[in-house]
Amino acid sequence: MSESGAPPATLSAGGFRGMMAAFPSGVGVVTALDEQGEPRGMTCSSICSVTLEPPTLLVCLRSVSPTCAAVLGRGRFAVNLLHQDSQPIAELFASGDPARFERVHWRADELRAPHLPDDTHAVADCVVTSYHDVGDHTVVYGEVLDVTQGPPARPLLYGLRRYATWPHQ
Repeated sequence: MSESGAPPATLSAGGFRGMMAAFPSGVGVVTALDEQGEPRGMTCSSICSVTLEPPTLLVCLRSVSPTCAAVLGRGRFAVNLLHQDSQPIAELFASGDPARFERVHWRADELRAPHLPDDTHAVADCVVTSYHDVGDHTVVYGEVLDVTQGPPARPLLYGLRRYATWPHQ
């Protein structure tokens, strides 16, 4: 309720989008292998730590995406945190290009979802512990089983509808 006692006005999607655009975030690529073993992935800035015990994070994925289907189908995924020079990779994985994995160096095995080693400062390998749908997205909780650190690098950031990097200190 507002101070006047009237119910608050419904927020427009544009108003909410504008507020969130002003909240910068790190940029990652969430990857998984689908049921046929094909790599899937999408750029994601909706990544959040949840708890240290057990180490858990969450990602928000577009529910109808092949990446979301692969994550839920296999029950495993990786969060590839992009470094300062990886804006082209963020744009590629946001583009929907079906050949995106043909244009990057990646590796995976039976237990690990695809890693993008040339473009990341860290990768978290996760197992899905729960998920739920919210609007047109699915919130996926993953217990982090392992973290692979890349060479020291500044993280790629996204905010105000553009990419940036952490400033030099």
